[in-house]
Order: sequence, then C-alpha cells, then structure tokens
Amino acid sequence: MSSVHETAYPRFKTDLTQRELEDIYNPTDVELRLSRRLGKTVTGRLYLLVLLKTVQRLGYFVMLADVPPAILAFLTKSIGARAVATRELLALEKSNTRQRFMEAIRGHLKIKPISKDTDAAILNAAQNAAQTKQDLADIVNVIIEELVRQRFELPAFSGINRTAQRVRNQVNENYFRTLSEPLRSEVIIQFDSMLLPHPVHQISGWQQLKREPKKPTNTEIKYYLEHVKWLKSWAGQLPTVSHIPIIKYHQYVDEARALDTPDLRAIKPSKRYALMIVLFHAQLGKALDDAVDMFVRKLRKIHYGAEEQLRDYYLEHQKRAEKLVSQLRDLLEAFQEGADDQERGKNIAAAIHENPELLIAECEEHMAYAGNNYLPFLLNPYQTQRPLLLNCIELLNLESSTADSSLIEAIQFILQNRQSHKEWLSIINANLNLKWVPEKWRKLVTGQRSGQVAEVNRKYFELCVLTEVMQELQSGDLFVADSDQYSDHRTQLIDWETYKEQVMDYGTMLNIPIDAKAFSSGLKKLLSDTAILVDRGFPDNEHVDLNGTEIIVRKHVKNEKPEALKQIDKELTSRLPEKNILDLLVESESWLDLHKQFGPLSGFESKIDDPRKRFVTTLFCYGCNLGPTQTARSVKGISRKQVAWLNLHHITEERIEKSIVQVVNAYNKFLLPKYWGSGKSASADGTKWNLYEQNLLSEYHIRYGGYGGIGYYHVSDMYIALFSHFIPCGVYEAIYILDGLIKNESDIQPDTLHGDTHAQSAPVFGLAYLLGIKLMPRIRNLKSLVFFKPDRTAKYEHINGLFSESINWELIETHLPDMLRIALSIKAGKITPSTILRRLGTASRKNKLYFAFRELGRVVRTEFLLKYLGDVELRKTIQAATNKSEEFNQFIKWLFFGNQGIIAENVRHEQRKVVKYNQLVANLAILHNVEAMTGVLKEMQEEGWPISEEILAGLAPYRTEHINRFGDYTLDLERELPPMNYKTKIL
Repeated sequence: MSSVHETAYPRFKTDLTQRELEDIYNPTDVELRLSRRLGKTVTGRLYLLVLLKTVQRLGYFVMLADVPPAILAFLTKSIGARAVATRELLALEKSNTRQRFMEAIRGHLKIKPISKDTDAAILNAAQNAAQTKQDLADIVNVIIEELVRQRFELPAFSGINRTAQRVRNQVNENYFRTLSEPLRSEVIIQFDSMLLPHPVHQISGWQQLKREPKKPTNTEIKYYLEHVKWLKSWAGQLPTVSHIPIIKYHQYVDEARALDTPDLRAIKPSKRYALMIVLFHAQLGKALDDAVDMFVRKLRKIHYGAEEQLRDYYLEHQKRAEKLVSQLRDLLEAFQEGADDQERGKNIAAAIHENPELLIAECEEHMAYAGNNYLPFLLNPYQTQRPLLLNCIELLNLESSTADSSLIEAIQFILQNRQSHKEWLSIINANLNLKWVPEKWRKLVTGQRSGQVAEVNRKYFELCVLTEVMQELQSGDLFVADSDQYSDHRTQLIDWETYKEQVMDYGTMLNIPIDAKAFSSGLKKLLSDTAILVDRGFPDNEHVDLNGTEIIVRKHVKNEKPEALKQIDKELTSRLPEKNILDLLVESESWLDLHKQFGPLSGFESKIDDPRKRFVTTLFCYGCNLGPTQTARSVKGISRKQVAWLNLHHITEERIEKSIVQVVNAYNKFLLPKYWGSGKSASADGTKWNLYEQNLLSEYHIRYGGYGGIGYYHVSDMYIALFSHFIPCGVYEAIYILDGLIKNESDIQPDTLHGDTHAQSAPVFGLAYLLGIKLMPRIRNLKSLVFFKPDRTAKYEHINGLFSESINWELIETHLPDMLRIALSIKAGKITPSTILRRLGTASRKNKLYFAFRELGRVVRTEFLLKYLGDVELRKTIQAATNKSEEFNQFIKWLFFGNQGIIAENVRHEQRKVVKYNQLVANLAILHNVEAMTGVLKEMQEEGWPISEEILAGLAPYRTEHINRFGDYTLDLERELPPMNYKTKIL
C-alpha cells in the first residue's frame, strides 16, 4: 500500500508563501461574480470561493477543517470582508448549500462528478499502467493523470490506491501464468527438486543457480564454464521472457534473488515457477557476460605477458644487437676497401668473424621481433590457456552484427580442427576468406607476405582468430545471443518509424538541425568562428604560448579568498554541534521518512516492526561498512540476521537511487548551496574501492595499486553527489561518464559535465553533443591531442600550427540519422550511453558508426579545446569542478571506515548496493551539515560577523570535525571485577 505522500495525489502545501497564494488562490472577476450570484451572504460568498479555488487546485472537494488557515484568510480578504465566524461556515457546510454549491462549481469548471464512469476510467487507466509499471505509486500517478485529462472529480486516495493494488496483482498473476503454464511436467519436477538440498553436496539447485564467479583462475574458469553449460541446457526448456516489460522483469529478478528455498516453497506455484524461470534467464545472460569477460581477461593477460617478454628480450640481447651491427659495419668497410668484385669477396669473407649460418640465424631471430613485434612470444603462454579459450568460444555461439561472416567461419574452422596436432592446416576446401587477418599477423599465419594462401599455421591462426574475436566483441561487431552486456545492441534501438516521429521535436529541443547538410554547415561555422576568435585573441593570451606545434599552457593564478574566510570557517567549525554518525543518520532520515521507500520487494509480505530503526541500522551497517555482526554489537536491540535480512528482502539498487534523489531534492531547497554553484554543471571522477581477490569484478589497478573496483561518481557543482556506478578497474571510465546525467531524476539537472582526462575520447564528445550535454573535461597531454581544421584551406595567423588535419564532413552527414537514432534510443531509456560507448570505444573496420561518432567528436572536442586555450576562466571553472569531485571522494572514504575500507561482499549486485549505500550516507551527512551550517551562519550574522556572498561561496559542506564515527563508549571504573585465576587447569 503506497502513501499519499509518495504519489502525485494533490494536497495542500504546509507552508504557502504570499506569492503562491496570489498566483493560485486569487479569484478572478468571473469567479467573484459567480460568488455574488450564488452566495447571498458574505459567509456564503466566502464558502463558495473556498470550494471553488480548492477544487481548482486539488481536483476534489475538501472539508473546511482541511483548508489551511492562510487560504481562508486570503480569500476572506479578497471579498473585502474583515472576518467571518468559523461556526457560520461550519453551519453552511452541514446544510444543503454545500451540495448546491458543488453542483454549480462542477458546471462552471466543467468537471464530471464521481460516478460509475469514474470507476471505469480508474480501472482502465490502472490496467494500462500496470502492464508496464510495478511501483504502486507510479500506477496511482497514471490514474490521477488520466482522471484529470478526462476532467473527472478525483475520488478519495484510498479508493484509487486499492484499485491500483488489485489491478497490479492481477496483471502480475497473469504474467506469472504466461510463464508457468507452458512448463512441461518433467521440468516442474526438476524445478521442485532444485528446492531440496543435494544429498551429497548439501547445496540446492536454487543456490547453484545464484552462483557468482570467483577470481578467474584456470580451475575456476573450468568450473564456471560448466555452470554456463548447465544454464544453457535449461534455456531451451523454458519459455522466453521477451514479453515481460523491462521494469517488471527487473522487479521479478530482484524478488527471486532475495528468496531462499523455504520462502520459495511457501508461495503459490504459478509465481514460484515464474520467478525461477525469470532468474534462469537473468543468470544465463549474466553468466554469458562473465564468460566473455573471462575470455577477454585471459587473452589480454597473454598479450601483456608477451609484450613484457619482448622488452626483456631486448634488454637481454642488447649485446647481440650491438655485435650484429658491428659485423655489418665490418662487412661494409670490407666492401668499400675492395677494388674489384674478387677482392671485395675476399675482404668480406675475412671480415666475417663467426659461422655465417649462425649470424643469419641470429639476424632472422632479431628481425622476427623487429618493430615491437611481440606476437612470437604468445605461443608459450597460449598453450596452457588454449583449452579454456577454445571452450569459451565454443560455448558462446558468437554471431556477427554485420553482413561480414568471415570471422565466424574462421571460428568454426579452428573448432573443427581443435584436436589436430598438425603444424600447418590446409584451407583449400574450407573456403576461408582471410582478408580480415591484420598485416602484422599475415607472415606468421600464412608463412608468406602475399599471394594465394593454401595453408595456415595452426597455432598462430588460432591466436589471430581469438585476438580478433576479443576486439570485435568489444567493438560490437560480434555479439553473444542471450547475454546482457555483449548482446546485439541493434535490438535495443528504437525502430525507424518511431525515429521519424520523434526526430523533428528532438532537434527542436536541442536547437540543432536534423538535416544532414544543415547540421554539418552549422557545426562547420561554429568551429570556424571559434578558431577565428581564439586566433584574434591569441597575441593577448598571457597563459598560452605556441612554439611551432608545441603548446605551452602556464598555470593560472588562483583567485584570492576573502580575508575573513579563514576565521569565519574556523568559528563555524567550532560552533557546529557534535554528532554521533548514527544520530546524524537518524535525524536526516526522520526529516525525509526515507524508510517508506523500502517496503517488501514482493509487496505482499507482512510489514516489519519498527521499520525506521531497522532501515537506519541497515544503512549504517552497509554505508559505513561495519558489516551485520559488528553492527549488532554496536546497536543494541537488533540482531545480525535482522540487518542482513532487511538488506536482502527490502532493499535494491533502484530503491536506494530513489532515496538519493529524495535527499538531493531536499538539499536543493536550501539557499546555502546556491552560493556554491548553479546546479547546471557536474563533475565525474572515480576512486578505487578495495575488494577481496576472490571475485570477477576485482582486478589489479596499476595506477592505484591493489585489487578492487572503481566507484564512479557524478557530483554537482553544489557539492552533492547525483549518481554513482561501481565498475571494474580494467574498463575505460569515460564509458560511464554520460550515464549519470541521463539517469539523474533529481531536481538538480546539469547540462554541463566536467571530467578527468579519461573524458577526452572523441566518440564520448560526439555522443554527448547529440544528447545535449556540454562535455568539458580537464585536459592533460595537450601535445598528444590533434586539432582539426573546419576546412583544408583554412589558415590562421597565430594558431595555424595547432592544426594538423581537417574534418571529414561527408562521413558525419552520411551517418547523422544513425547517430540521432542512438541518441533518441538513449533518451527513450531503451539503451544506456555506456552500452553504446562500449561499442564505440574500439576502432573497427566494420563499425562505421565508430568512425562517424569519432568524426563528430573531433569537431566538438576541437571547438572545446580552442575555448580551453583561449579562456583562462574556463580552465579555472573546470579545475574547481574536478576538485569538488576529489574532495567528495575523500569524504565518502572517511565515512566508509569499517573493515579497513574493504568491501567484503563477493556478489556483484551486493557490491553495487554497498557503493550506493555509502553514497546515500554521504549525501545525508552533507544534507545534515548544510542544515546545521545554515543555522550557525545565521547566528553569526546576527552577532555581527561579516557574512557576505564571497564568504559563503568559499565554504563547503564536506565537514567531519564535529562527527563522531565510532559512537560513545561508557567508561565504568567502579564496577567489580573478578580476580585473575592462574591455577585453572585445562587438561
């Protein structure tokens, strides 16, 4: 059952301002005439206006006792009356006059009274909404919206809520039947047996289904691939879940994961089997992704190892290289000294110090590794990993996302010949197309540089195929059916009919032309105008020099802070009331009633006792990383099982995200954060979280050192964190930089995004532009970035040395519809920016969209880089924004003080929940700090302290001096202690 406060059901505000009263409740001349015509007395006129104005606002008629006094006083004044006795109004309300007034108002406003038609409209709206929505509040909101559209008077909230709940239950039950009824009897028997412990291993099939991969050792990969085979063997026996809306699908998955075998046996069969089917499909998709990740990680490790061996080889054989060069010098000198061919031959023969065959062999070996060619070093480590890698490929059933199937045919060829021990395999009858083989591999694979190929080296060909598979999986040229992350992204895009319907409005919204020629012309003019402007101002630019093609950017001088800031900041810190971290969470949660967001996942379980205490304790447990056992020791009256149970059965990532939005919206109502930023920009940055090694997400991070994952946060310029991700160390962080703004549902809606140097990727710039996001990252290594001219013929007086290439406008024009289709799909929620950027992160000869987005990104990035060089204030803004992200990272680490800062969870969705718990704790602490700072600063201002806008802008909410993280300990020196006993014998 949802609360009225969780929905859009209209209700009175508790704190109406004079402006709101005038805007909402001020009667018009027509309404005043209506009141004079129907209300014969002052009391009657006032009562009619109260009913009229409140029903206009709320959509339903209220009783006088529910009307805020401020509205009553305002309307009394609006009719020119001094005061009206409340008893007279109440008497009028109890008479037939109320009904007469209500009928007149319905006719005036053209609203329909509550009737059977209202019930039918409610039922129809609920049935439509419940097909795709699971949250009861969302269904209620759709019903309210439909009633308002049809101009129905709103009935009581409880009636709408009951109908929404009943219809949602019916829709869910119908989905459960569509999944469970097609099951064959033998499958149902197997399902039932999965809920019983295995007679030997004592692990049920339901527990086996939820298995998570551990550290990808050879043994673990072998066992996990067997697990994937087991899941795939089930997939063919189960009905598909494609007809289940994505929101309900995720809800069912969350619910299934939270249930153990006794819980599952306790629910009715149709729902039980439906949840098992859904979890099988979800686990299969995730397991296939894991198999790809294992394959990529293993193969990448082989390549890294070979590169390291090549470096060692060069170091070890440096003397040999010097010897061969010395020998070459001697031969050349002997050649020059000879007068004729005969004499030269004798001199050359005398100059050869060693066996010529040995020298030739050494030359051949050296040339094999020339040009940083590490490929020959791949063979030895590949031999031990070969069975696992080929098993992965065989299990994945790869498919091509393009018409080019040559790599698929090569995969089938190596799998057919995997038992062969021949060094060379004939391809004459295999009909293989080897055009895809990279040039650096061709000699090793075919034994020749060019010409007709009749056979291939088996080991090198396998390695070459596997390496290309790894790259094409990352670029999206290959996909894995039924997987999540590596599926065919084309199926997630909107269709072309929808594209045609929406693209015009989308272009208008972003103020960009959707015609390809007009689009490229506008961008070309923007780039040209920016370049001309920066060129003109370059002589006066004191912070940037151009030495030929080398850019020299000098550090800018920091803005001076007000003299009184340091003293006021110190005084503010000393006055902030000391708070225990648990008390801080209790107070912050009480302001917002966050615990109401966390009902039972199924919506049918009985409510828990004291939900606020249970929620705050669970938040403290996981957000500060104490763990259930230590939390139970620290918080009296609650057990370890109670904490863990609530986390599993009531709390999901999505619900924590909704709570974070609620906190951000409350924070946005304070005036103090407005001095720190406008809310129109945010910064994205990552920080490493330590993990135990025994899980797939954990990876060694060379920059941070140690095993772990990356917490990636989007922090508003107002200091509050808007969104977070938890990602592996090995991925490119820029892939996730746009997700935070797209998924952000709070009142703070930035359109400018700052980032670290990871955000310099051209495809990221291109996609951000089409999403209406201004990407402005911090720039390093400017020397390595290429500036692109709008036109080859463009010349600039001062900055011409910056440019080395020009833009291919034809490529952008050709693929503009495809790029806009992706942007529209992201806006529609069909696909995330990270999903598509993962495909655009790797150059591919087949992936034309990669090159199109890269070309568009080159335009946008060059235009930004020119502004970056020409505007020192822009560089200061970017620096300040990224500093806020780094300060936030330190703040959340300070709050995550339990268990030495190591996330102990080995299940990935639980790891992601822990990171979001921690963000929620941090945001609550920031909210609490701002509330306390506001009160203290007001006191200081009244005492005469020089509080100004500059002073307020220099403050920050990341304050920890007044927060006690470790609780209060009672020191009792008077209690009696038993003496030590040295004489107790154990044996």
